[in-house]
Amino acid sequence: MAIQTVFRRYELKYLLDPAQKAAVLAALDGRMALDGYGRTTIRNLYFDTDSYRLIRQSIEKPVYKEKLRVRSYRQVGPGEPVFVELKKKYKKVVYKRRLVMPEADAVDWLCAGNTPAIHSQIEEEIEYFRRFYAPLRPVVFLSYEREAFAPLPEAEVPDGFRVTFDENILARPDRLSLEAEVGGEPLLEAGKTLMEIKTGGGIPLWMVDVLTREGIYKTSFSKYGAYYENKILHQSETGRVKLC
Repeated sequence: MAIQTVFRRYELKYLLDPAQKAAVLAALDGRMALDGYGRTTIRNLYFDTDSYRLIRQSIEKPVYKEKLRVRSYRQVGPGEPVFVELKKKYKKVVYKRRLVMPEADAVDWLCAGNTPAIHSQIEEEIEYFRRFYAPLRPVVFLSYEREAFAPLPEAEVPDGFRVTFDENILARPDRLSLEAEVGGEPLLEAGKTLMEIKTGGGIPLWMVDVLTREGIYKTSFSKYGAYYENKILHQSETGRVKLC
């Protein structure tokens, strides 16, 4: 299966308490609605080197950074398709390349170099990334529950403007398959929600108003970064894990 997708957009992140989330939801009412998938549980496998080179580079906040993951929007069965995603960020703009294939094929490619018979520009970009950082392996299973809001047809909201709310963000270093049940250690404080605004351009004035009124400020929170800093890096500093 060779479905391919390309994204180019800004992704702005905010950590909300329950009152702030309620205020944002009130502002969305009549302008945006929950998409057809409702509340979904997203599963991710993040790939990295044995020394965690990719995430160590990322948390240094360089002008350019990149990451590689395999994702599904539900628990998959053997042979079912998942998304292979190469995500790059340059000067605050996010670029995402995506291919669809069975999980076993994706892991075989990214870990062992058995390239799928897709032959496309996106495949070449991912293959170049894989060769540059090889050897790669899945290092964390990361899941969360997401509600995604899209503009209503009649609302004055820019095309491509989306708002997502992620809760119950869990991570673990084992059972590294999208066929597995979710579970792991939480990465957010109880009651907190990670909101993301995804846009190809600006933010509508009504959203700016609610962010300002409720004291909601941008954060650089990274799910994989939080797992690395809280679990892997902490363990290495206490002598239980060797990174290099």
